[in-house]
Amino acid sequence: MPELPEVETVRAGLAPVITGADIRAVDIRRDSCVRLLPGGPAEFAGLATDARVAAVVRRGKFLWLPLTHAGDREPDEALSAHLGMSGQFRVHLGPWDEAPDPHPHCRARLRLDRGGTALTLDFLDQRTFGYLHIEPLEPTADARAGGQGSALASVPGSVAHIGRDALDPHLDERAVARAWRRGARGIKQVLLDQTLVSGIGNIYADEALWLARIHPERPASAVSAPQARALLDAARAVMGRALAQGGTSFDALYVNVNGESGYFSRSLEAYGRAGEPCARCGSIIRRESIGGRSTHWCARCQRRYAARG
Repeated sequence: MPELPEVETVRAGLAPVITGADIRAVDIRRDSCVRLLPGGPAEFAGLATDARVAAVVRRGKFLWLPLTHAGDREPDEALSAHLGMSGQFRVHLGPWDEAPDPHPHCRARLRLDRGGTALTLDFLDQRTFGYLHIEPLEPTADARAGGQGSALASVPGSVAHIGRDALDPHLDERAVARAWRRGARGIKQVLLDQTLVSGIGNIYADEALWLARIHPERPASAVSAPQARALLDAARAVMGRALAQGGTSFDALYVNVNGESGYFSRSLEAYGRAGEPCARCGSIIRRESIGGRSTHWCARCQRRYAARG
């Protein structure tokens, strides 16, 4: 599943190309792509056609395009894109009649015009868990920018419950440290809780825990304040490195808007390396299913927590 660095790579690729573009036509090629709208493809097309893309914004793994219509001072609704397991965007520059035939997994095609330049934006989704939606924007609880890519203090309704992400400059680090240290859940489960801090998925949780030397099953209440701060720093570090390399790719499902794969998988220290030696101490990387998620750690560097009697 695309995680924060992958979605940010997509956002950064889309923003300079489609910001300011007008949506001229919509072709929904699979009705389930817009399944949250009661009116289906017709309602989606009615809401999107002739709207202008004001920005391309991301919070955690969630992506949206604030839309304006004639006479609007600021966007009050957004085209939200939920990538699911395999959602992709592809941009084709040039006249619409010269755009390539839609990919077999193309679920929606939007025809755009940006200052007289024709663009085609395709939404591809092989596994069909992803979808597009048009929904109202809501004010952020702290009156600060809703996400990366825009200064607007708003988010789509479906994102309102999602916490700020680890790379968000407005993230309250002290509040995060407190939240991560509450309860009896294992710390990896806490990291995956998107309502606390968004954007940390399975891969980067394993990588951050390895870097911070914390066992994934350590109870949250047994994580010290310095360890919580180190863990946040570690999450930022591994996602920052992944972002610099275009995200993590294990197959052809994740690509950026030009159809290119990321290569951070070559730099992973824990995830996917079961049975291999730890790069730090040489001990063997272990793998177990924890909370239903494949989890990797070094038994020597990340020792299990044992409560003192």
